[in-house]
Amino acid sequence: MNAPVPVIEALRHASAPIAGATGLPNWLYVAGEAAAAERDAVFRPNWAGIGFAKDVPRKGDVKPVSFLGEPLLIVRDRDGRVRVFQNTCRHRGVILVEEARSTTGLIRCPYHAWCYDLTGALRQTPHVGGPGIHEHPAVDKSRLGLVEMRSHVWMDVVFVNLSGDAAPFEQHFATLLERWGDFDRPLFHGGADSSFTLELATNWKLAVENYCESYHLPFVHPGLNAYSRLEDHENILGDGPWSGQLTRVYSPQLDPGGRRFAEFAGLPARWNTNAEYLAVYPNVLLGVHKDHAFAILIEPAGHDRTLEHVELYYASAEMASEAWAELRAINARLWRDVFVEDVGVVEAMQRGRAASAFDGGHFSPVMDESTHHFHRWIARRFLG
Repeated sequence: MNAPVPVIEALRHASAPIAGATGLPNWLYVAGEAAAAERDAVFRPNWAGIGFAKDVPRKGDVKPVSFLGEPLLIVRDRDGRVRVFQNTCRHRGVILVEEARSTTGLIRCPYHAWCYDLTGALRQTPHVGGPGIHEHPAVDKSRLGLVEMRSHVWMDVVFVNLSGDAAPFEQHFATLLERWGDFDRPLFHGGADSSFTLELATNWKLAVENYCESYHLPFVHPGLNAYSRLEDHENILGDGPWSGQLTRVYSPQLDPGGRRFAEFAGLPARWNTNAEYLAVYPNVLLGVHKDHAFAILIEPAGHDRTLEHVELYYASAEMASEAWAELRAINARLWRDVFVEDVGVVEAMQRGRAASAFDGGHFSPVMDESTHHFHRWIARRFLG
């Protein structure tokens, strides 16, 4: 559906330069019907995160996901490539895979046993021409493969373009890929102790907005601010669909005995003390450090409910081994504690959006640049 006329006018204000802008209108946070408008204007035409490649680690692994109501299937094919298909049989539309599993090479429909290989090709159509007759001239298997979605894996996040007409991923995020080219390398997931999900009673955009800025650091994260202070941070404005912040004083000290995670090899000197935290629009949050990285998939689960799926990664297979489990667990707890500290404020922002006279809010031209960059990007998805 389209946004109402008053909302369009408010979106024009949100897309203005920061000094005179107001934030996105309440309708986009409190109206249930806004989700359909965002699906069509924000998510479908762009590259959005739907899952993680680490969840299909072996050839033949498949994992179903539902994204904005769209049933999708993440598959690792026989060549090791991660692909995404609609999780729907071409015969009668039955969901093919209900839970993550490994296959022997064919994806079998539970209804009439039509079978597809890991490239999506339709291979078997039992009794389609009558009992014991498995072919029929009207059923052209070459035209009835699974519908494949455009997909791309970066930083272990599986991105899809549902509409099929976005610019290629490398072009869409060209400036981001250039900025983080140092991390274009294998990442090693830390295992069960490096994976957790938070549920927030808030709109998904508020989770992204909060991540974009460090303005709240002294007030919401006093422990973190004790060593990575507000004045040690600066905004990052992407020449493209991304923004965030960096700190110049990253110096991990997790182990009293002095043990540290191995660092990514060959990093330039700027990563000795810098760490960066970027929101990749619309719904992926990433952090990189010299010794680990994390990815957060923001899943809209309603206009006032959001799931944050958090995964932590390391520089080598050794760092993902049992020998480093204790230190990984400490790291995961520290990040979980930081992210949990944000829950109260983003939920309070959601409740505040019920104020009918709230005009979307106003920005600090100095401290809120990254958040305004996100608002402006969202507004322009509706304004064309």
